[in-house]
Amino acid sequence: MRINVIAWDNGLGLSRHLRLLALALRSCGHEVTLTGLRRGNWRKLGRRIGLGTRDLWNRVLADRGWARLDVNIMIEHIRPEFLAAARRNVLLPHPEWFLESDRALLPRVDAVFAQTRHAVPLFEELGARVRYTGFTSEDRRDAAVPRRRVFFHLAGRSQNKGTVQLLELWRRHPEWPLLTVVQNPRSATSGAVAANIAHRIDYLDDAELRRLQNAHWFHLCPSETEGYGHYLVEAMGLGAVVITTDAAPMNEFIAVDRGLRVACTRSGRQNLATTHFFDEAAMERAIAQALALPDAELVRMGAAARGWFEDNARAFPGRLDAALRDL
Repeated sequence: MRINVIAWDNGLGLSRHLRLLALALRSCGHEVTLTGLRRGNWRKLGRRIGLGTRDLWNRVLADRGWARLDVNIMIEHIRPEFLAAARRNVLLPHPEWFLESDRALLPRVDAVFAQTRHAVPLFEELGARVRYTGFTSEDRRDAAVPRRRVFFHLAGRSQNKGTVQLLELWRRHPEWPLLTVVQNPRSATSGAVAANIAHRIDYLDDAELRRLQNAHWFHLCPSETEGYGHYLVEAMGLGAVVITTDAAPMNEFIAVDRGLRVACTRSGRQNLATTHFFDEAAMERAIAQALALPDAELVRMGAAARGWFEDNARAFPGRLDAALRDL
């Protein structure tokens, strides 16, 4: 099939989605075009040549012959200017970013490919034709990096990782080991300095980030919600012990035999998603449990997490291909 994958190319998670989806599709023999959108670029070009955004895209699509595409796969949002360019249109959504404008356009989409089991009923209740495909993440493991019994939290730019609550809790426990937090300067707020917190508010190069990911046995991923959760799945691929929120969809990935789950004390809403906030007493118990794990149990849990990661990575292209052919 000729497939166009469309998403905002934000240099972060969505850019990773574009790349990983293209690799999976090409491994199944599909011909893939990537359309990475940048904010404002097409609007400015349209003004310069006297065309509106929709007319501009229609001309570009016609010039490139994209009207003969078999499928558009739109990540996160429905882009109406692309709908006529392919015989079928698919949405790969993130429920927490599913807007009212997307809901209005949902009847024009042929299918929703759900990245989590949790997302399937959310979109079925809206009348969509839903197929579970799951997703995959980059393999970040580097066995040459020595691993220590310390904690790592990759906050990035997201506001949904439980970072503020986690930092506040860690400051109240100076007896806990080092917690390294990597956070984008555009979303970070520096708090009180603590001897057992290394708060890296910086743009790290990929080699340094990968080293840090591999250097920690424990990855703290107390997400409030996830559309998929690359930082959580990447940690599983490292063979780390992941501590996450005991709520959907996070607990889809972290079963009790391959990580630790922390109960929630309250919840909220973000668009189509329910947000969950970890219970601090439960997190304290999880930290104590993690620190008490013998080395052999760390290795066993890490191997179970890595096994799930490998099985999922092998299965994802086949699930995706079957869902496309079912269209």
